[in-house]
Amino acid sequence: MGVEEAVKEAPKAAMDIIALLRDLVFYLGLMTPACFEDLVVGLNFSNIPCVKMAVSKCLGLGIVVGSSLVKLPQVLKIAKSGSGEGISVVGVLLELVAISFSGTYSFTQGFPFSSYGESVFLAIQTTMIGVLVIAFSRGKLQALLFAALYAGSVWALLTPSIVPSVVLWYGQAANIPMILLGKFIQIVTNFRNGHTGQLSSITCFLLALGAIARIFTSVQETGDQIVIMTYVCSSVVNCIIALQVMLYWNSSPAATKKKTA
Repeated sequence: MGVEEAVKEAPKAAMDIIALLRDLVFYLGLMTPACFEDLVVGLNFSNIPCVKMAVSKCLGLGIVVGSSLVKLPQVLKIAKSGSGEGISVVGVLLELVAISFSGTYSFTQGFPFSSYGESVFLAIQTTMIGVLVIAFSRGKLQALLFAALYAGSVWALLTPSIVPSVVLWYGQAANIPMILLGKFIQIVTNFRNGHTGQLSSITCFLLALGAIARIFTSVQETGDQIVIMTYVCSSVVNCIIALQVMLYWNSSPAATKKKTA
């Protein structure tokens, strides 16, 4: 291909790339057509509302994708050690209830999946943590019973004829004290033990960062004050636990070895 042919082909290739990018952006719901034309095609970054929405959508999508693996290190750590040492069962249960109400409330309100999608993945992984901790501490039968009861509860929450939407609103509002109580139980447990036991540092840090990012995305995509306040409280307590992980960084392994010695 000569120089002239290459020059002619360049604009066509660029248009093909833009068309492909546009299809991907619209499929993921990251921008409206008007914002795409302004930001991507026109490179007009002075359009602040579009910039905020694009950042919010990308953050939300990143959180949803990241949440699919965020608690996996915790799950693997418990499974490998065969112990739930240092993990509060009550704290896990309260967190699971909070996640479930948050996800079902957002779903029934018709919020974008990017604003609450992590609830689905976090609920699955938190259930796995609960099942493992109960199985190692109270037996497999109780662990299976717990999983069955939770599955039935989620089905009921998603059935309007059984659980009215007003109940879900109160459940979302109750998330604030539940999250605070559940995390404070874990915080106190860590403080009393002088170590963080089987808590995964990666999981703790990612949960803290995700909660902080969710404040911004909730403001942009939902405007729901209850949802926003929930993530503000979640950010505070998750950051405290992340700080405890750093504080007890060298204490946890020593304490665990001492227990098993």
